[in-house]
Amino acid sequence: MKFTHFDPGGGAWMVDVSEKEDTRREATAEGLIRMSRECFDLVAAGNMEKGDVLGTARIAGIMGAKKTPDLIPLCHILNLTGVSVRFEMLKDEPAIRAVCTVRTVGKTGAEMEALTGVSCALLAIYDMCKAVDKTMEIGGIMLAEKSGGKSGNFINPNANRRG
Repeated sequence: MKFTHFDPGGGAWMVDVSEKEDTRREATAEGLIRMSRECFDLVAAGNMEKGDVLGTARIAGIMGAKKTPDLIPLCHILNLTGVSVRFEMLKDEPAIRAVCTVRTVGKTGAEMEALTGVSCALLAIYDMCKAVDKTMEIGGIMLAEKSGGKSGNFINPNANRRG
C-alpha cells in the first residue's frame, strides 16, 4: 500500500486533489466516555453545575468538525454541508456514546472531520464533568462508516452503531 501524504523523497505534503471529481461524501465516527455512576446520573438528569452538558458537547463537536483543517496539518479544507452530533446514554456501563456524522460534496472525504467532531464532543463532556469525576475515560474513537469517493462505501465491523 502506498501512503499518499508523502512525496517521492519521503517528505510530508498535502495531496493534490484538483483532478478528482466532486462526489457526495458522508462519514460517521463514534467514541465513548466512561464515568462514575454519580456523574452519569447528574448528566442524565441535566443537573451538572456547569449547565447543559450534552448541548454544549454537541456544539463543541460541530465546531470541531468545522475546524479540522486548523488542527490536522495535511487535511484539506472542506465545504461541509451538514454536521450532526448525537449521544446515547449507556446506563449499564455507565457511559455516553457520541456519534458525529459529517456530509459534504467535494473531492476528498470527511472522515477526519467526523473523527475530530466526535473527539471534541467527548472532550467537552470531560471538561464539563471533571469537577465531579476526574477518572473519566475517553476511548473507542473510530470511523464507523463512510460513503462516497473513489474508495466507495466502508462499514467498520467494530463500530457499535446503536440507535
